[in-house]
Amino acid sequence: MTLAGLFVPLVTPFAADGALAADALERLAREVLDDGATGLVALGTTGEPATLTDAERARVVAVCARVCREREAPLIVGVGSNATAASVAALADLDPSCTAALTVVPYYTRPSEAGVLAHFRELAAAAPVPLIVYHVPYRTGRSLGADTLLALADLPNVIGLKHAVGAIDDATIELMSARPADFAVLAGDDRFAAPLLALGASGAIAASAAVRTSSYAALVAAWRDGPIGAARSLAHRLAPLSAALFAEPNPTVIKAVLAVQGRIPSAAVRLPLLPASDAATRAALTALAQFPAPGTADHWCSGQEGATLKR
Repeated sequence: MTLAGLFVPLVTPFAADGALAADALERLAREVLDDGATGLVALGTTGEPATLTDAERARVVAVCARVCREREAPLIVGVGSNATAASVAALADLDPSCTAALTVVPYYTRPSEAGVLAHFRELAAAAPVPLIVYHVPYRTGRSLGADTLLALADLPNVIGLKHAVGAIDDATIELMSARPADFAVLAGDDRFAAPLLALGASGAIAASAAVRTSSYAALVAAWRDGPIGAARSLAHRLAPLSAALFAEPNPTVIKAVLAVQGRIPSAAVRLPLLPASDAATRAALTALAQFPAPGTADHWCSGQEGATLKR
């Protein structure tokens, strides 16, 4: 199985009283799929899984799984922690109807790269579904070199990598040139999605896409199918939006924008996160206003006479 396309990591909406707003989550899941997403990610960082109860996490997965089954769309679920045994146990409880589990590189304890490889070897052998390794050094404190990334790509039952290193560095370039053909690299840093797609990434897991799904889906498609001029133009236009949406800790600004759009009942997050500031929310809404209203066509100059990319 090879993963390709745009996967949207959903926020977890909360009602005004702080309770999980499952109805709003279901609506949001349907909206992003209707607007061009290939599939969904439940319980990614954007979904605040660390501050959800076990029951809430189970309900989030159940809601997303139901929508994905109805739409025949893939569902990726965030599972696992920095403890190998606990991650194996959590994977054992995962609904096997899910497409894949997104499992983070062990954080805080900062194991060696050999320890990271051993961790994922254990998880891959026990998991009831394929694994996607989530490589995000600024959150985990552990950066992986190209040799380790390629070794992970060779593990049975590891089908992909969410690559979120905040740059196009030497390890990224080596990974993209030497990875197995059936190993999916998904862009995990929204602002760096375009250059990683240009290097051959098969898709993206992009939190920014929750507020403008059609444009991020078009970005992925244009880098895959062309015209390249349109892909480049769209990338330049989306970069300021992604920057604005990540100006404060994720998913605070995204939630604020979704609340203003009326798509979730509140912008509430749970401590230790604080709600987005008014200034950050205004800046994100200003960036979003540069795009046509939903339901109208987006035309991107491709650098070729008459060539456009439409929503």
